[in-house]
Amino acid sequence: MRMPVIDRMRANSNDLIRSKLYTDENFYKAFMSDLSKCTDEVLIKSPFMTTRRVRLLLPVLLRLRRKGVRITIHTRDPQEGDSMRLDAHKVLSMLLSNGIHVVFIDKLHRKIAILDNKNLWEGSLNILSQNNSREMMRRSVSKDMVKYVKNMI
Repeated sequence: MRMPVIDRMRANSNDLIRSKLYTDENFYKAFMSDLSKCTDEVLIKSPFMTTRRVRLLLPVLLRLRRKGVRITIHTRDPQEGDSMRLDAHKVLSMLLSNGIHVVFIDKLHRKIAILDNKNLWEGSLNILSQNNSREMMRRSVSKDMVKYVKNMI
């Protein structure tokens, strides 16, 4: 009989113990390193997008696309935003014109990245828009934790 995901999480609690916290000051360097090593799939959930942040990630995302890596971004519809609406439309155009799949999720507030179904980044930092705020992200390397989070989202 197959063990439920939650029980596998208990069985692999060392994955959480081995996870590491990052702040807004050191997150992007570590995240870019993980991102550049992807070989299969990237999923980023970020409620908001800005040109500044997407331009930082775009060169790596384009290299991955050329290697055949599937890239999906979940974000809010730019129409939901006020102050960042115009910028989000520019970013959306940039992403779509480069073959990056974008899905709008109503009321999205989760900040998650799943890389190759084994690297999980989760926390308070909007990966595609963070600017001038104190945030944290946890990095876990665990297929079980990824499965657990995917079952929740």
